[in-house]
Amino acid sequence: MTSSGRPRITVVGIGADGWNGLPEAVRTIVEGAPVLLGGRRHLGMVPPVAGQRRERWPSPLRAGVADLLDRHGDVPVVALASGDPLLSGVGTTLVELLGADAVDVVPAISSVALARARMGWAAESSDVLTLVGRDAELLVRELAPERRLLVLSSDESTPARVARLLTARGYSESRMTVLGDLGSPEETRVEGTAGTWSATVSRLHVLALDLSGPVVGSWTAGLPDSAYEHDGQLTRRDLRASALARLAPQPGQLLWDIGAGAGSVGIEWMRAHPTCRAVAIEADATRAARITRNAVTLGVPGLDVVEGRAPEALTDLPAPDAVFVGGGATTPGLLGLCLAALRSGGRLVVHGVTLETESLLARAYADHGGELTRIAVESAAPLGSFTGWTPARAVIQWAMTKEQP
Repeated sequence: MTSSGRPRITVVGIGADGWNGLPEAVRTIVEGAPVLLGGRRHLGMVPPVAGQRRERWPSPLRAGVADLLDRHGDVPVVALASGDPLLSGVGTTLVELLGADAVDVVPAISSVALARARMGWAAESSDVLTLVGRDAELLVRELAPERRLLVLSSDESTPARVARLLTARGYSESRMTVLGDLGSPEETRVEGTAGTWSATVSRLHVLALDLSGPVVGSWTAGLPDSAYEHDGQLTRRDLRASALARLAPQPGQLLWDIGAGAGSVGIEWMRAHPTCRAVAIEADATRAARITRNAVTLGVPGLDVVEGRAPEALTDLPAPDAVFVGGGATTPGLLGLCLAALRSGGRLVVHGVTLETESLLARAYADHGGELTRIAVESAAPLGSFTGWTPARAVIQWAMTKEQP
């Protein structure tokens, strides 16, 4: 807020129909602003106003916008944005930087609302994924038969990248509709399938996907072990599902996956919700590179991989909401550091297979409570001309939740 009690900045959304599409009351806000901010395209939509100062967004935005506003003090500032400024837009960034009380948002009809109207898709039957400035591999997590997605694209190259990704994942029959320049007189519509896609499209568009393909994964923990590239250092499917059930992924929360191996626990934590975050800590360089490949393959390219050995590699990491220790639990001081680093209400899960780790976890259970479980899994396998049970090595699992004040 300014000293006068007004928001520091008002963000006005403009649709593809430009200046003429704004209600008169909104035009008055824009014309009456002593300072008008925006990109070149948006500023060019507004007729000249005598005495009005116009500035382009600073670059980088996050580093420069606070200084820009401070220079203007209590002078009202209006910024221009596309459609709904809080839909993957600059309004979201400004609220994060300045706080909700310092930003007033005047939205126009969003591109998503227009796209749903053109497709005849109800909001409750379709979901939105933004690929603006993000890896197209994020789409992998969203794949499911007969699902409808509206994709916010970075530019005109996005549909071709999406088509290649869909085809590689068995979704070549998926219907793709590119809705360009929505709401403008030049609005376009281009349709096709992923497997045959070759169209040239508008830079400004929403990509509608009517997905058709096989089941390729689950948001529930316990992907098949074959989903991962690994060298044997992998938390196996049943153990992984048990660990993640106790780690309890929550939107926006952060996991430390210590001794990550193939990265499976951190990857499935992130697959649980698009805002889940994880850091995989792995001392072996070859395995660390493999974790990155697995994360991209399974649709969570944002997984942070730290090459190093715990506890030294944990020093500068942000405080976690959950910690999984898949290996190295007997490292002196490691469990104590993890418990101290955990946020209030945070969850810790530790696995061990040796007698030494079992003894350590038994003491930890006695000191801190929680759950101590021994998990033995047997799988059917050929036994001569018959079938018998083959046991895997039993795993000791200690799980606890840090008390909340």
